[in-house]
Amino acid sequence: MTHKLILAWRCLRTSEWVPVGKLTQESSKYIFEYTLGASKAVDDGSFIPFGRMRDLHKVYESSELFPIFQNRLLQKSRPEYDDYVDWLDLNKNTLSPLEELARSGGIRATDTLQLFPIPQKRHHMYEVKFFSHGIRHLPPYYIERVNHLNRGSKLYLMKDVQNEYDPFALVLRTADPVEIIGYAPMFFSQDLCELLNINGPDKVSVSVEKVNLKSPLQFKLLCKFSTSWPNDFVPFQQELFKPTQKR
Repeated sequence: MTHKLILAWRCLRTSEWVPVGKLTQESSKYIFEYTLGASKAVDDGSFIPFGRMRDLHKVYESSELFPIFQNRLLQKSRPEYDDYVDWLDLNKNTLSPLEELARSGGIRATDTLQLFPIPQKRHHMYEVKFFSHGIRHLPPYYIERVNHLNRGSKLYLMKDVQNEYDPFALVLRTADPVEIIGYAPMFFSQDLCELLNINGPDKVSVSVEKVNLKSPLQFKLLCKFSTSWPNDFVPFQQELFKPTQKR
């Protein structure tokens, strides 16, 4: 079960994605706290804190999931719910709210927020599953290549060194014939680059976890990145990810 998520916000003025909060579940208690990314964006005049959670330096706790996140869960009464859970490759009988948000991103068409899981060490391994980003920008024949991939198919990462938005951007590609099939999510890219540098590319595994033929493009290709967890490695340690309030 996923217990910790990063909340990212997109600045409409700059198109930059900024980590503005951290959502944690501890037993039956939910905890939300703002990050230094939120503090910087408020200082820039571009970000407004959420609803009743106006104090950037307060740690908010609740026995129920905060409304801003609850509203990002798909209602079980929706006719597409079973298909949706299948696209996420999750078990609807054991699905928790944070597990759904971690896999789906909690994306809504009406705002600019997205959630990402904070990877946790299990059996000395770093493992994260994510949907390939940017598929909607690909030519149709590349999307057709995605449709013919199989679970377990090996994928490869390429550094996009001239990317204007993310200096750590990682392109996902297939083997022979080499074809681009999207990007690793931006908020993982710096950590993934560090893991590639520490462990070496031959010690990193990237593979297809699931291909959804009839889903929206954002849920088309589920991938898995896996490698050993280096000593002293901590995910999301960049300054903007740090909480404004020390606990």
